[in-house]
Amino acid sequence: MANAHLDHHLALLAHLRTILVALGEAEQILDDSHAMYLERYDELLGDLPDDPEASLYLGQDLISQIFQRYPQIAHLVPRDLLWFFGGDCLHFMPDEEIEMYQTLEERRFDALENDEPFDWNQEKQLLAMPTQGSKH
Repeated sequence: MANAHLDHHLALLAHLRTILVALGEAEQILDDSHAMYLERYDELLGDLPDDPEASLYLGQDLISQIFQRYPQIAHLVPRDLLWFFGGDCLHFMPDEEIEMYQTLEERRFDALENDEPFDWNQEKQLLAMPTQGSKH
């Protein structure tokens, strides 16, 4: 189950990388540091599966940099990645969203402890649904 969680975030990182590459190909980047940024991003993609804990700081740094370096695509950064890397990335999330992810994480750990299946995306959708009292 833990591998599915990591695989989900690796897929999100891979998707985000395609956006970053397209941004460079569209010549929307004016400096040469984009290639170096992509090298570090690829380093993260390579290291994360082998040592997720040691990769968290690099992930925090790279994801946070998107908001500063590439504000035109900041809205495309998957929210799951902000939560996954935590730290400085959490500054880009409102409190309500952080609370939702905390609840989601608690459900995930409960499922792991009880050796039950857990579908991250399905649980996230359930948490995002409006409550009964808010219907019109």
